[in-house]
Amino acid sequence: MGHNGLTTYMMIAALNEKGYNAFALSVPSAGELVSIIGLAAPVFITMTSKVAFYSLLIYFATSMGTITVAAHQVMLQTFSMCTVWGEPLSQTAQSFMPELIYGQKRSLEKAKTLLKSLVIIGAILGVTLGSVGTFIPWCFPRIFTSDHDVIREMHTVLIPYFMALSVTPPTHSLEGTLLAGRDLKFISASMSGCLAWGALLLMLVSSKGFGLMGCWFALSGFQWARFFIALRRLISPNSFLNSDCKLEKLRAA
Repeated sequence: MGHNGLTTYMMIAALNEKGYNAFALSVPSAGELVSIIGLAAPVFITMTSKVAFYSLLIYFATSMGTITVAAHQVMLQTFSMCTVWGEPLSQTAQSFMPELIYGQKRSLEKAKTLLKSLVIIGAILGVTLGSVGTFIPWCFPRIFTSDHDVIREMHTVLIPYFMALSVTPPTHSLEGTLLAGRDLKFISASMSGCLAWGALLLMLVSSKGFGLMGCWFALSGFQWARFFIALRRLISPNSFLNSDCKLEKLRAA
């Protein structure tokens, strides 16, 4: 809480130094409210879909017994710790992409180069995090628990754990670029679709008795689906990164 207060104070001070009155309050107009909702609603749906899927994952793991849910909590916490490392890639895309896509120094070629660099860095980071994140529970499980049954259950999910973790950083790069390009309707719709199919897959693996390993393969599928959907969107001819190509075709016609 103190950290949030300090961050807020620093942001207010920075705005005041740039000539803005951070304490000025005004009632937004109807048009401004529509603009805010248009930006916030898709992001809200995207974040809610992620949280909902992870909540469903915990729900199905909880129904499998105390040993299973204990192993799941250990692996999920380490997974969450590792995925944080990919967030700066998304933030980098959201910080630098808008200027290259819509700014005065607009250059889609530079935007594509930046995206390529972020994806490559994300892939390297993903493999590194996946390897380290898998190695620790595999070789040093007693850091988390001394229960042999829990350790055995943890080891059953190492393969889908690695698969899900390794693709997360490059996915952050792609989704950050979509957010920077304001392709908000697509990313919210795709995330909602991933949630729906992920929930169905979780129900299927749970009903068929695949256990915790099935749940983690569902998580892996959820992550890889996000990656391929975002990648396909960005490399498609209708992508905002290829808008120059469309203009050239129209001029040629």
